[in-house]
Amino acid sequence: MSFSVTVCAAVFGGASAAFVPRAAHRLAVPRGSRPRSTCAGCAVTLATWVRAGATCDCARSPVWTWATGALVAGTLGATIGPAPLLLVLLPAALLGILLAVIDLRCLRLPDPLVALLAAATVLPLSAAAVLTGEPARLGRAALAALLSGLLYLIIALLPGAGLGLGDVKLATVLGFTLGFLGWPALMVGLLAPHLINGPVALTLLLTRRAKRRTALPLGPALLTGAFLGCLVT
Repeated sequence: MSFSVTVCAAVFGGASAAFVPRAAHRLAVPRGSRPRSTCAGCAVTLATWVRAGATCDCARSPVWTWATGALVAGTLGATIGPAPLLLVLLPAALLGILLAVIDLRCLRLPDPLVALLAAATVLPLSAAAVLTGEPARLGRAALAALLSGLLYLIIALLPGAGLGLGDVKLATVLGFTLGFLGWPALMVGLLAPHLINGPVALTLLLTRRAKRRTALPLGPALLTGAFLGCLVT
């Protein structure tokens, strides 16, 4: 483990995550709606997309967002070390945090953000596989993406599954990255989300904070599973 890489990654993660609240607030809207242009708390116009810290002057400081960004990025830095792969996974982790926050707020994974995540991971990893002469690694990644997408599509089509196509698309993108890292990473990424969401759903049912038909966001669990899968490498 490289201490300097870990610290630099953690600082990057925390500093980058500071910009998540404003973007998440603007994008966490129902499907088909335009991005929010005013603060939901005080109705002040949000003139820009870029703001570090709280969404608005009326909002709380996003300590948990900063801490999550620093923890995720720092852990990736400690696990992967000074490798080119880290330069791909750190921006992807930031997009993952943004997607998770949006999904928690409005049960939606915006297609443009999922597409941006795909571009930030699939393109550089594919180029790396070609440039390093590892076409088999690229083929494994593509197969993993196909298997992940097909598995979640089947689940989404089951009656009462509660999965949306956004979850299927995200699982496909994450499957590519995990497949690139190896089959053990993919297995962790496929199993962990259900081990995470299962106890959460049971707790909500037992405390009567949700009903059997209540829709729960799967995106955060998918992203957490992918993060854990990356640590297997």
